Amino acid sequence: MKKLLLALAAVAAFSAQAAETLTVAATAVPHAQILDFVRPKLAEKGIELRVKIFNDYVQPNVQVAEKRLDANFFQHQPYLDEFNRSRGTDLVRVVAVHIEPFGAYSRKYRTLEALPDRAEVVIPNDATNAGRALLLLAKGGLISLRDGAGVTASLRDVAANPKKLRIRELEAATLPRVLDQIDLALINTNYALEAGLDPRRDPLIIEDNESPYVNILVSRPDNQYAPAMRRLAEELNGPEVRRFIEEKYQGSLVPAF
Repeated sequence: MKKLLLALAAVAAFSAQAAETLTVAATAVPHAQILDFVRPKLAEKGIELRVKIFNDYVQPNVQVAEKRLDANFFQHQPYLDEFNRSRGTDLVRVVAVHIEPFGAYSRKYRTLEALPDRAEVVIPNDATNAGRALLLLAKGGLISLRDGAGVTASLRDVAANPKKLRIRELEAATLPRVLDQIDLALINTNYALEAGLDPRRDPLIIEDNESPYVNILVSRPDNQYAPAMRRLAEELNGPEVRRFIEEKYQGSLVPAF
């Protein structure tokens, strides 16, 4: 019996040493929820998935670039491109997972037309999401942008503002918290969901499913094709994750694969 116990202990110790670990940064909703869903599948393949929750859009990239984390899952390609350009990093897309349609929310008004002159509007303060918000305001007819303004549009690109909206920028994570204090907020869906907002019913306007802002798993060039990373990518693009997204989020998120 003693020899058997020692043998089992040795096997357990060997298995623990052989197991690979992936540490992935994520925002709590929905990214960490999706990662938690695939965790058991990865464990069956000898990969321990550790998820580290962040409430901002900067540190997850910084810590992956500095090799303190293996990967992150929170951002879209335009944001990653801008981050790499401005920070001199070379983070890379591993796989596309889902789209989070971006919406405009209000506690005071039920339609965009009801917004009064000089209404206070807040948008994210990072370059790509600010541009995304301005494009949505333009789509809703509240402003117009100069010719050529695209995903990196800024407040300087506003060509017309008939209602003289007072548009200012705040950190994306804070926008749901100020919703009662302002007239309209342009909010990323992950923060909207976390705040209990329903992207299917609550927005006054929301992006359609043709949005280019697909949320992606991101890593470094040195571990982009590592076996554990590829297994995570395969699970995130698998049929079970597709069903999980469709059933849990009921259209608030759209699978991108």
